[in-house]
Amino acid sequence: MSVGIDEISFYTSNYFLDLKNLAMVQEIDAEKYYQGIGQEKMGMPAPDEDVVTMAANAALPLIERVGPDAISTVMFATETGVDQSKSAGVYVHRLLGLTPKCRVVELKQACYSATAAIQMGCALVARQPDKKVLVIASDVARYDLGTPGEATQGCGAVAMLITANPRLVELDPEVGNHTEDVMDFWRPNYRSTALVDGKYSTKIYLQSLKHAWEHFREVSSLAFTDFQHFCYHLPFTRMAQKAHKHLARINHSALTPELLDLQVEDTLLYNRIIGNSYTASMYIGLASLLENCKQNLAGKRVGFFSYGSGSVAEFFSGKIVSGYEKYLHGDRHQSMLEARSEVSYEEYLELYNDTDPVDGGVHTKTEGTTGRFRLVGISHHKREYISC
Repeated sequence: MSVGIDEISFYTSNYFLDLKNLAMVQEIDAEKYYQGIGQEKMGMPAPDEDVVTMAANAALPLIERVGPDAISTVMFATETGVDQSKSAGVYVHRLLGLTPKCRVVELKQACYSATAAIQMGCALVARQPDKKVLVIASDVARYDLGTPGEATQGCGAVAMLITANPRLVELDPEVGNHTEDVMDFWRPNYRSTALVDGKYSTKIYLQSLKHAWEHFREVSSLAFTDFQHFCYHLPFTRMAQKAHKHLARINHSALTPELLDLQVEDTLLYNRIIGNSYTASMYIGLASLLENCKQNLAGKRVGFFSYGSGSVAEFFSGKIVSGYEKYLHGDRHQSMLEARSEVSYEEYLELYNDTDPVDGGVHTKTEGTTGRFRLVGISHHKREYISC
């Protein structure tokens, strides 16, 4: 029996800022963003969107297919939690109409926790093969205005069904891990935006890749040459390209730079126009690979490197299942992305500054989302969500 990803769906806001507009305000060349970090656009959530509404929108197509009673567990991964106690997944549980017999839990470890959720989901399914686990990763990447991180903002959510005999990707049980207490990126409870040491974070990312890969090689018979494609955590697309060249050097690969780029380039297409989505980014990259690669991927092996600052890293592997292309949501994703609206820099600032109130009063949210679910308001510190 195999276990892995049976279905995948993602969602992002209908608003985006083209980074050429940010570059214009900053009086720099837009190519610093387009080519330097490989980013063109960044998604901005509407005032009535947050990680809960994006998560529910991402998961809805999966629930419409299998039915709300089919899900035994929801694992919600985020570093943009809306409550210090209550899981964001419990709100999603109600919005999707899931059965009360379904367990729900939220996981946090920077951008890594969706991978932990997947591994835990695989373990649950291996124990009870008739069960289906819904893993959701949803985040809004925010940095202070005028900082180097501003251009790497974004938002998005991805939902995945973990089942026995999956139709998309069979995941191998062997994994390589690396954990190290570092301060490369963090957000204290009293801040709404993250703090990041960019150069140090890049250094730790690459070091963690090396260590996780070395551990993976200790427990797995697979070598670098056994993989045809690689998915990396995507704070920005150039990071994946830099990481892949680093892994190739570690393995003394004879592949040309052009061939190395081919192993990752299809994973980058969505991230380039959505921006950073923290826990969701690598798995939106997987959707990008499955939906945009012009070659048939059946039987191809994919290497995954998941990194969460602070830091926890994992390298794992999977094989794409024959017939996978029949179970994708590519057309829906393309339609969603093409229907988005570009905002001006002034409108971007309005969206950026539309933060949640903290006074306990009654506050309604301006309508803006085109999604199925919205945050209608926050009243007496209680979040109120509806299905449109």
